[in-house]
Amino acid sequence: MNVNLSVVPAFLAGHARVLDRRRYDLLMGEGDAAGVLAALEGYRNVDGGYGWGLEPDLRSPESQPGAALHAFEVFDEIAPATAPQAAALCDWLESVTLPDGGLPFALPIRDTAATAPWWAGGDPTVSSLQITSVSAAAAHRVAAHDPAVAAHPWLERATRYCLDAIHAMKEPPHAYVLAFAVHFLDAVHDTQPGAAELLKRLGDHIPEDGRVRVEGGTEDEALRPLDFAPYPGRPARTLFEPEVIAADLVRLAGEQRDDGGWAVDYARISPAGAMEWRGAATVSAVSVLRANSLV
Repeated sequence: MNVNLSVVPAFLAGHARVLDRRRYDLLMGEGDAAGVLAALEGYRNVDGGYGWGLEPDLRSPESQPGAALHAFEVFDEIAPATAPQAAALCDWLESVTLPDGGLPFALPIRDTAATAPWWAGGDPTVSSLQITSVSAAAAHRVAAHDPAVAAHPWLERATRYCLDAIHAMKEPPHAYVLAFAVHFLDAVHDTQPGAAELLKRLGDHIPEDGRVRVEGGTEDEALRPLDFAPYPGRPARTLFEPEVIAADLVRLAGEQRDDGGWAVDYARISPAGAMEWRGAATVSAVSVLRANSLV
């Protein structure tokens, strides 16, 4: 596979946030947890949540559930190191969790400038399986090495909500709900009774080629096998034939552009967000390819 890692740092220098440059250095064994956490701190609010565009299409400063995933990603990547900010984020999530245990898609946004309409129009009174499952999945990955997160009551409540909501599904879910529910069930597969059966059930909604079109997205927007099961040896991989994963790894490697970075196929909401997504996508692509022993 023709992946050129030598040009990635230059691409990130010209296109990416300091956070993603620090994440890449850590991934490649050249950085440290302290540097990544210092970059993440700029997005943190005094309430323990995260905003300020940590989710690139949600630019408002106040803390939002949609930013929690990205913070938990960092807390996962610094393992085996831990950070007290991870448990503090759980505290904040607990404070905005709805009575049924779910998180709202978005909280009220003071300034919607450069923010995607789906964030700006989120209903703060209704629980979102999409946001709760992706946040809880990432938190469970952190919990594997951070006892404070593992024991946090928010994670227990969110886990129960997600299991119940997935069990109650009657219709094929939206592509992102499907993918994030798969991530969640993959993360809790060995600890939650019934997770394995629910994962198999969700697999019935994924075509054999693993490509799921994103309804309401751009013309070419779709999720692919590696969006559901990026890492080898995980339960989610059982949803796909080995040759399907192999072909998707070839696709991912082949999508590196001449400037050294990767791109995304979803809508560009703002100049800043479009650039930042490319940086984040590049770190993600290299991370997946490395995990699959291809770079």
